[in-house]
Amino acid sequence: MATVRICICGDESVGKSSLLTSLVKDTFVTSKIQSILPPITIPPSLGTPENVTTTIVDTSALPQERDNLRKEVRKANVILLVYSDHYSYERVALFWMPFFRSLGVNVPVVLCANKSDLGPNGASTAQIVSDEMLPVMAEFKEIDSCIRTSAREHHNINEVFFLCQKAVTHPVAPIYDSKEGNLKPAAIAALRRVFYLCDKDQDGTLSDREVHEFQLKCFDKQLSDEDLASIKRTIRRSSSSNTLEPHNGIDMDGFLFLNKLFAEKGRHETIWIILRKFHYSDSLSLKDHFLHPKLEIPAFASAELSPAGYRFFVDLFLLHDKDNDGGLNDAELAALFAPTPGLPTSWVDSDFPSCTVRNEAGYITLQGWLAQWSMTTFEDPKTTLEYLAYLGFESPDGKGTTSALKMTKARKRRNRPGRVERNVFLCYVLGAAGSGKSALLNSFLSRPFSSSYQPTIRPRVAVNSVELQGGKQCYLIVEELGELEPAILENQSKLDACDLVCFAYDSSDPESFAHVVDLRQRYPALHALPSVFTALKADKDRAVQRSEVQPDVYCESLKMAKPLHVSVKWTSISEFFVQLAEAATFPSQAFPKSEEPVDRTAVYIALGATICAGVAFAWVWKRNMSSGG
Repeated sequence: MATVRICICGDESVGKSSLLTSLVKDTFVTSKIQSILPPITIPPSLGTPENVTTTIVDTSALPQERDNLRKEVRKANVILLVYSDHYSYERVALFWMPFFRSLGVNVPVVLCANKSDLGPNGASTAQIVSDEMLPVMAEFKEIDSCIRTSAREHHNINEVFFLCQKAVTHPVAPIYDSKEGNLKPAAIAALRRVFYLCDKDQDGTLSDREVHEFQLKCFDKQLSDEDLASIKRTIRRSSSSNTLEPHNGIDMDGFLFLNKLFAEKGRHETIWIILRKFHYSDSLSLKDHFLHPKLEIPAFASAELSPAGYRFFVDLFLLHDKDNDGGLNDAELAALFAPTPGLPTSWVDSDFPSCTVRNEAGYITLQGWLAQWSMTTFEDPKTTLEYLAYLGFESPDGKGTTSALKMTKARKRRNRPGRVERNVFLCYVLGAAGSGKSALLNSFLSRPFSSSYQPTIRPRVAVNSVELQGGKQCYLIVEELGELEPAILENQSKLDACDLVCFAYDSSDPESFAHVVDLRQRYPALHALPSVFTALKADKDRAVQRSEVQPDVYCESLKMAKPLHVSVKWTSISEFFVQLAEAATFPSQAFPKSEEPVDRTAVYIALGATICAGVAFAWVWKRNMSSGG
């Protein structure tokens, strides 16, 4: 529950206490009122907006009360500055506003012209506002709004204090520049995102159905057809584009224009209601708990997209593939990420979209799109949650963006038989420079083979879906580490995240396998990871390796499968990635085997026979002892 503290300031005899008394008594008090009234607290039950408790503090302008005035002004959330004649009006600019600034306070000020019943004959409110209030408001940006009141006639008494409450709960300063007469850039950016999220079919306009859904979401009530028609007429008459036809939807310009009208007419609380429904804070940024909800991932577990998360990203892709070519071109991708800060930093670092599946034109496909988000969720689930919020994911169960994710079971002992219950796997490819690791990653993404060699400096990844035996689909992230290899292999948390190591060597280069042996000697922690040995460039003549032991013999000494001989030029290369995914899914198969396969049935029979023999011996011994007694 919010609390608003209003400090009433102004010269003596302008009617400060009368305004407060008139509010409390709901009528003008003719008897003498004490010079300074005690603070008044108004609970939310009396109709204050947004469950707000309001405390109103009266002050005096007398010199002997100046210390108390300073104290109360510094404690206030909003200042109600009252004047009632020409002298007290002149003092607004000459004394009061400079005085507030000298105290260093940064709170809104509501300017009140009291005793309107004693004003010049024939002077309209519009004239008073134009002649008196607008000039001083233009000079002092702290002045949020202005109003004319009369305690004697009980005119605008409730309204003036409501304006004070609204200045705190729905401040106009962050969203509207009264001097320029325009919405501020941050407000425009926020409203553009709101429009994007409400334009469900992404056709650039809000249809009548979308407007009705927007109305229900923000204001919890239906919008009548007459009101909608009136809104459209207002936009059509006043919008600079004048392109809106009676039966067309409301476009972005019309939506922004409508909100500008709200601000100009003092209805900026309407804009705030909209923004807060879409999780914006008072600083016009999305609330941190909305962007970054609490997420705990158990040790040795990982985060993956849930079915609801995959469905959301599938729908998002299909919605923005306007030309139905199966890929998102640059314009479509820009439109999709319009309500976000842009591509995630990790995507830029991984050279998106070259790290995943693209079509012939170089545009990301749906397969690549889902693979990319699967990798992002695996490596940095907080980024996925942040972008789910930006892109408008709505949980069907009301649990927020976290329902788009699920946690996998922890896998502590990977050398135990059984399947790992996860769908996204990370495989490090380790090997000597020039052994063919980059070509392997390219082939994983069905890229054409290139004979030119370019050394990998920074880590490079390729992510794609793989169909396992039985039809189950998973996502495999294949990463070569570049010059960061030593740092990564010495980082235990990086190794814990890895599901499989592919030790690769060039079978045609006699110096290549020695690097694999050296790696395993220098980094003993690699022995604790499931591993597959791979002889690349198998289309070339095989060379005898200049190492202490040949690859086949080395693997036999580890009681592991011999190296897989593959070539990126073979069409069967796709089967190799299935084997990698199978090894990650059943990691115990990628660890050293025991010397002799254990016959568990024989073990159980032998164990049972031993137990029976022991029981029989104990029964005979006990019987003999009883007979001897």
